[in-house]
Amino acid sequence: MRITFGMARIENDKTLPHAERILTTIESGAAAAKSMVVASWARSVNVHGLAPDLSPSVQRWSESDLSERRDRMSRMLHVSQPTVERLLGMVSLAGCAVFLCDKDGVILESHSTSNDRDHFEKVGLGRGADWSEGAQGTNGIGTCIAEGRAVSIHQDQHFIASNTPLHCMGAPIFDVEGNLAAVIDISACRSDLNGAMSTLISQAVNDAAGQIEADNFCDVFSGMRILKGNSDNRRTPVLLAVNSDDLVIGATRAARRLYGLPTREAFTPKPTADLLGEQEVRGIGLDNAERREINRAIARAKGNMSEAARLLGVSRATFYRRAKKLGLLNG
Repeated sequence: MRITFGMARIENDKTLPHAERILTTIESGAAAAKSMVVASWARSVNVHGLAPDLSPSVQRWSESDLSERRDRMSRMLHVSQPTVERLLGMVSLAGCAVFLCDKDGVILESHSTSNDRDHFEKVGLGRGADWSEGAQGTNGIGTCIAEGRAVSIHQDQHFIASNTPLHCMGAPIFDVEGNLAAVIDISACRSDLNGAMSTLISQAVNDAAGQIEADNFCDVFSGMRILKGNSDNRRTPVLLAVNSDDLVIGATRAARRLYGLPTREAFTPKPTADLLGEQEVRGIGLDNAERREINRAIARAKGNMSEAARLLGVSRATFYRRAKKLGLLNG
C-alpha cells in the first residue's frame, strides 16, 4: 500500500520534470493497474517506444490517402455534420475546436473559428494529422481508441512534453456492428480551463458521440422500424432495427449489451418478441400470428368486417370462420 500511495503522489507531483515524473510512475508497475492515464503512459513507452522528452513531428497523411479515409467514412461524416456544428457553436467561444477522427486516430475533419484555426494547426491538430497513441502517446484521441471509452487528458497528463498545453476530451463512436469506427474530440490550448468547464465539455462530447452513433444507425437502417430500449445511460443509444417480418436485424452496441447479444459482429436476426421478452404476452405459433394479423386488419378497417376480409385477401365467410375459431367474434 505504501508503494502505491507513493507512486500516486509522484504521478501528481508537479514539481518533478515532466519526463521524470512519467518514467518514475511507470517504473512503479502498480500505478498502471489503477490509473488509465498511467496505463497509457506505460503503453507509450513499452509498446510504442516513445519518450516523453522527445517531441516527434506530427505525422500527416497525404491528401490522396486522406481522401480515401474520408470516402470510407462518408456516411458518418455526412450524418455527423448537424451534431458537429451544434457542438462547435457550444464550445468555440471557449477557444475550443472539434475534431472528427477515424478509428486509426487520423483527423478527418477539423472545426474551429477562423481566429483559432492557425493556433491548432501549429500544435498539429489539423486535417490528416495522426493522433493515435502510437504516434503521439497519451492524448484524448489515441487513448480514447486504445481504451474504447471516453477519456479526458488534461495538460501534463499527456505523454509528450510538447503536448502538455492541451486539454483533450474524446469519446468513441461505434458502428452498427458494434466496432469502434470514429472518435469525436474537443481540444483546447488555454491554461484557464477549469474543472467545471472541462466536465461540461466532456459531457457535451459524450452526448455528441451518442447522437452521431444513433444518427448513423438510423441512416444505415432507414426504412426499418427503430425501437428505443430503456437504459440508465442516456448518452449511449439503445436502438433496435426491426424489419417488416418483425425481426430485429440490427442493434447498437449498447442495445447488444443490454439484451445479452454479441457486441462486435454481424447481427443475426432475432424475433422482436423473443428479444424483448414478450413471448408470454404476444404468444408464439401460427394461431397467435394469425390472431395478431386479423386484429390488425380489423383495426385498419375500423371494425368493418367485410373491409377487414378484403384487406386480408380472403372471402367474408373465410374471415368469419377463422376469426370465430380464434375467439375474436362473439357468438
